[in-house]
Amino acid sequence: MTMKFSKILLGAVALALPFAAAMADNAGPQTGTLPTAQSTSGATVYANLCQACHMEDARGAVGAAAIPPLAGNKHLAAHAYPIFVVLYGRGAMPALGGILSDDQIAGVLNYVRQNFGNHFAGPVSPTEVKAARIPGKLYAGGF
Repeated sequence: MTMKFSKILLGAVALALPFAAAMADNAGPQTGTLPTAQSTSGATVYANLCQACHMEDARGAVGAAAIPPLAGNKHLAAHAYPIFVVLYGRGAMPALGGILSDDQIAGVLNYVRQNFGNHFAGPVSPTEVKAARIPGKLYAGGF
């Protein structure tokens, strides 16, 4: 990895972390929404939150953490796995269940599942996301 790319990645993470921390402080589990992405548009949620780590082209990155690509990612084929990862986090992926609504999570998953070279059948529904929420489970520290 080049030094220039490392600096860009570090800058993107540095910009995203205060934003994510502010959102976590202002939103409780299952009720929060991302203020800059009030719409359920998957493209809007991706642009405002996800692409800071997964990159604009969804190819992921390697630096302080290994950020997996979403482009061509076979793990997106099933609904349950990406729903749980977005809700509860995994590895370097923070838990976003406390700041994103069920509609926003379904929207961004459907956006990623149909873009970046992905063409997975069957949309994720907000009802599926709601059903995956575990009552009393905190959205921090990974599942």
